[in-house]
Amino acid sequence: MLVGTRLQSGDELNESVNLDTALLNPAAKYGGLYAPINLPLISKKEFKKLARLNYEDFALEIIKKFNFNISLNKFKKALSRYEKFDKSAVEIKRVHKDLYINELWHGPTRAFKDMALQPFGELLSSISHGQKQLIMCATSGDTGPATLSSFENAKDIKVVCLYPKNGTSEVQRLQMVNQKAPNLKVIGIEGNFDDAQQALKELLNDSEFKAVLAELGYNLSAANSVNFGRILFQIIYHIYVCISINNNKEPIDIIVPSGNFGNALGAYYAKKMGANIGRIKIASNQNNILTQLFTTGIYDLNNKELISTISPAMDILVSSNVERLLFDKFGAVRTKELMDSLATNKKYELTNDELNVLKADFDAAFCTDDECIENISKMAKSGILIDPHTATCLNLVNDENITVITSTAQWVKFTPSMIKALKNRTSTDELADMQLLASKYNVKLPKSIIKLFKEEAIHTDIVKKNQIKSNIIEWIKQ
Repeated sequence: MLVGTRLQSGDELNESVNLDTALLNPAAKYGGLYAPINLPLISKKEFKKLARLNYEDFALEIIKKFNFNISLNKFKKALSRYEKFDKSAVEIKRVHKDLYINELWHGPTRAFKDMALQPFGELLSSISHGQKQLIMCATSGDTGPATLSSFENAKDIKVVCLYPKNGTSEVQRLQMVNQKAPNLKVIGIEGNFDDAQQALKELLNDSEFKAVLAELGYNLSAANSVNFGRILFQIIYHIYVCISINNNKEPIDIIVPSGNFGNALGAYYAKKMGANIGRIKIASNQNNILTQLFTTGIYDLNNKELISTISPAMDILVSSNVERLLFDKFGAVRTKELMDSLATNKKYELTNDELNVLKADFDAAFCTDDECIENISKMAKSGILIDPHTATCLNLVNDENITVITSTAQWVKFTPSMIKALKNRTSTDELADMQLLASKYNVKLPKSIIKLFKEEAIHTDIVKKNQIKSNIIEWIKQ
């Protein structure tokens, strides 16, 4: 069972729903998100059993614990999507004695979003019961390609992806605008990711828009991490890494490069379920809104402008999933109070006691572009290439503890930044430079990435925020 994170008033009961309802209708009443009423606890005996399983079987055993109202056969089929990945869905590499990298980017679009969106796409299709679906997503670079890949040519499902013009890497952009499947629509918007995400949230709560879609035979859902289906699959790999490294016997610090906070939230839920996670460390880029929150207790959007960095998927100021953490820590009434303050005053402030509650689990720091470039260079000297998002994590490594860096994308999606870090020059031919680095570091380039540079763009629409709704309706009617 899931519950809406906000109340209309302090006297009103929470709205609780089953998982299938939350997947198909991710916007809870009063603007809130769905979150678990409670989380199942994994016993020490169960952890020993889980340690013997491959990733797909492991994931299914974790999902069983939730006792959702969706059949395990449907989940099993959804998890079979991991067969499209490299030799393993999750690859854990040891850097030195107590430092590991959890590579989550071995799926079709070379980003960690595939870990959730591949099974999510299959699951959503299986519970639609013949009802046509319009799936929307807003992306800062990785959610879009992963969503489009997951739902490509899906029966009775159309997908609209919103991305910020000039707000993604070139490979991320090409992964979206080159999509050929007729059920996919990609729209560039004038603005940044926060604008795209806000447009998505407004449409999910727009009764007129949903009524028009209903007349055309479509239900409206979302593939962003506002949908709990995304978070569910992100919990699993954090539990898996604890078992894989030391059978869950010693605490492990997990560092997560974070913009929208969903990946870090997954680690927090994993810890509550029994994974032996010590500190959850939030690495931000220069858009350090999360660093501010977890160190001062203040979330303040006033006088802040989004900064374009070399880690564009983290160029976010409105971190949606923080709401679920606040709900878990402080309850629905306080969460609504804080979120109402953010909506009205663009700011909220935790009490000292509340801040200390967050600090019991979380640390946070941020990384400048210059530091990011230095971190890429430093890791390359060990023969390991990391992308500019993963590189932000190095600022939070503590050699005294067993530490896992969560690697969220393959470096091939950010070649210009890699060339700047490793060759100290500007990249003028991205494909040639990608091949240069691949040869030097003995990396096999994904054919899907090379292919992008040889194709023509299909989706060329760039619109203003107020044109998104009409643009989508016009496409659906075609």
